[in-house]
Amino acid sequence: MRAANMAFANRQVILHRIREAFSKTFKAKPESLGMELIYDVAHNTAKLEKYKMDGEIKELLVHRKGATRCFGPGHNELNKLHQQTGQPVLIGGSMETGSYLLVGTEKAEETFYSTCHGSGRTMSRTKAKGQVRGDQLQKDMEKRGIYVRTASFSGLAEEAGFAYKPISEIVESVEKAGISKAVVSLFPMGNVKG
Repeated sequence: MRAANMAFANRQVILHRIREAFSKTFKAKPESLGMELIYDVAHNTAKLEKYKMDGEIKELLVHRKGATRCFGPGHNELNKLHQQTGQPVLIGGSMETGSYLLVGTEKAEETFYSTCHGSGRTMSRTKAKGQVRGDQLQKDMEKRGIYVRTASFSGLAEEAGFAYKPISEIVESVEKAGISKAVVSLFPMGNVKG
């Protein structure tokens, strides 16, 4: 639980620092730049939740490793904003292919209201680095309109798009299973690789 809390706190600090940088650069308050948190979600968590098992309600520790929670419409743990739509789910693809916004469904109860959290790798970071040079990848991405900043070209190479499964296929599979529903696909405009 501490690790999940640390992840939420870390993302808050990152958001704050980004807002500070934009504020300094554009000499305007983050609020006037429209920089506000829309939604925050964690994956790889363990949470106590109640489910019907063997005819009775039981409290279970649901460990979502490589998964994201996806409560369906009307679930009692959803806030008012998401009661009609279901829980928002952010599914990461690669830095080249983009991501998806999905929502949970009622059928997801079969998976303890869990769905994937990303496209997943097809190869190791080491193998990816052996197949592309980071500086060339940056140039190729920028030619396609994807702005890139990285702390190291080696780190950039290990995140190349070909090192991940096609995100559209992953989203299609959870839709066919009925546990999540795609709302919109998101395409990258910029990437920062630390």
